[in-house]
Amino acid sequence: MVVHMKTTLNIPDVTMRAVKDEALRRGQTMSELVEASLRSMLKPAPRKKTLPPLPAYSGRGALVNVADRNAL
Repeated sequence: MVVHMKTTLNIPDVTMRAVKDEALRRGQTMSELVEASLRSMLKPAPRKKTLPPLPAYSGRGALVNVADRNAL
């Protein structure tokens, strides 16, 4: 079951005109536009994946001869 709630917001006239114009441009109602905007803004940010640590080498020299194309 979908529940809708009505509420009153104080929105400056300039902003309200912009919302009306944008809703008309998109072929949406103002309610649809505002709801989609709020949902987008309130969506949790994607979690950043932590990268695995880079391998450490003991400094014993190159493991591959970089001058040898076939070895690379």
